[in-house]
Amino acid sequence: MASSELEKRPGSVVDPHDEPSVEWGWHGTFPKGIRIAGWLTAVAMLLMLIGNHRGRIEDIYLIATAAVIVGALLWDRIRSRTAWRR
Repeated sequence: MASSELEKRPGSVVDPHDEPSVEWGWHGTFPKGIRIAGWLTAVAMLLMLIGNHRGRIEDIYLIATAAVIVGALLWDRIRSRTAWRR
């Protein structure tokens, strides 16, 4: 017997009062968007090295922050490649 209403999944672990999106079927993140934003942020940090500042201390912070972001992006990429092995 077919129903015209959407069937709700029984035994939902997430309470719809806490997270309403679970009731209409979508519950997730934007992994591609996060990766693109990370790469753009790292590039923007490195582009900030070009400027009219005299001190070099801020260069160290910009490079270190960009390196941490790139490291996290590379770690995420390696982790997503080997996820099928688990």
